[in-house]
Amino acid sequence: MSRALMFQGTGSDVGKSLIVAGLCRAFVNRGLRVRPFKPQNMSNNAAVTADGGEIGRAQALQARAARVEPSVHMNPVLLKPQSDVGAQVVVQGNVFGTAKAAAYQSWKPDLLPRVLDSFHRLREEADLVLVEGAGSASETNLRKNDIANMGFAQAAKLPVMLIGDIDRGGVIASLVGTKHVIDPADAALIRGFVVNRFRGDPALFSSGMEEIARLTGWAPVGLIPFFEEARRLPAEDALALTQKYVPRSVGGRIKIAVPILPHISNFDDLDPLEAEPDVELVRVWPGAALPGDAALVLLLGSKTTISDLNALKAAGFDIDIAAHLRRGGYVLGLCGGYQMLGRTIADPSGIEGAPGTVEGLGLLDVATTLIAQKTLTAAEGRTADGTSFKGYEMHMGRTEGPDCARPFAQLADGRADGAVSSNGQVFGTYVHGLFADDRQRSAWLRRLGSAASSLDYEAGVENTLDALARHLEAHLGLDGLLSHAA
Repeated sequence: MSRALMFQGTGSDVGKSLIVAGLCRAFVNRGLRVRPFKPQNMSNNAAVTADGGEIGRAQALQARAARVEPSVHMNPVLLKPQSDVGAQVVVQGNVFGTAKAAAYQSWKPDLLPRVLDSFHRLREEADLVLVEGAGSASETNLRKNDIANMGFAQAAKLPVMLIGDIDRGGVIASLVGTKHVIDPADAALIRGFVVNRFRGDPALFSSGMEEIARLTGWAPVGLIPFFEEARRLPAEDALALTQKYVPRSVGGRIKIAVPILPHISNFDDLDPLEAEPDVELVRVWPGAALPGDAALVLLLGSKTTISDLNALKAAGFDIDIAAHLRRGGYVLGLCGGYQMLGRTIADPSGIEGAPGTVEGLGLLDVATTLIAQKTLTAAEGRTADGTSFKGYEMHMGRTEGPDCARPFAQLADGRADGAVSSNGQVFGTYVHGLFADDRQRSAWLRRLGSAASSLDYEAGVENTLDALARHLEAHLGLDGLLSHAA
């Protein structure tokens, strides 16, 4: 029988995903068969799995850390927000339905058996399953029918490690407070606590660790120093976009501007560009203007394309993009961004809201119809300039029109993808992950006036995972963690 250990947090973005990823790599380096698992995730950053479904991108990264292919069973429930109160619900890789937050609570009892099924499938093929909770363990208002944190831990009879983030302040109160607000039976599952993202001399917080242990009765498992290289790994969800953004490369030769829209998805498409020393990637929120000296405006994917298109226009980004093109700049739309570039977007079935048709930006002579069937597949082929690529498709839409006669790419399965404008300045494609392919990224940098890139992006991700594993092994007792697993 394999062992399992769950990691929950005092709040969102305390480092659960990265800690599980690093531990996946650390334990697999010890020769264990490791599988990551997250019962319920909420994120519009998703990945396509080999078994034809989708999961949160954080679990795909954790699978990579464990050196296994991602599976739909690693994240059996994925919530993809479509509004402030509703989300698309993906169960074991496939769309299950759409629900508002209140209605979704009533679905959970029926989803728990599916979650447990996926968990037990992973246990059968692993020596160790590392389970990640969602949000905060102390959200007692959501405890009834919970499948993400203590509800799952109780159902699966799992020991729990609780993670607090000292970088945001109040870590003693958040850890001790969790003990006092959750049910005593849930608190009894917590074996120890971890304090993450510490800066400075660890000796200065030794008394803090002792005080938390005294007030909770939980074992102090580790004090983890801030891991700066975490920025090189994909962020789990859009919370990372709302935090103060500091460009990795300021004053780079090539400036790429990215409008940040409310329902942006798969924004990890930006990560390889941010890693380029010659690129200054500028994220632009509504209320600011797109920089006039940008070489490329990049429109990312969207969970609700029509809503984000309206937000783009309301922010005046359409005017900025038109001026950018008059100056001779390039525009690239990925997935939902591609759909926005066309003449119209039709939603006859009301997939994103009320049925109807809206005008697009009119920069490509194509029209999109949203359809219920979702395309989820790996993609590879060659772009029109002959450059090879590998990526993936994840979309609910069919795009057709005269500019499709100049496809962005020819796929290996014989299909043509995307479109290019007659003046060669506007490009649209349904392929995600283009820039993670060194060949494709280098071709774009050359098009924008830079030298070919020497960056090996995928090797950089691997090196960062190895460094994260070493970092955690130095500050967490791996043997001690294993002793708590059950």
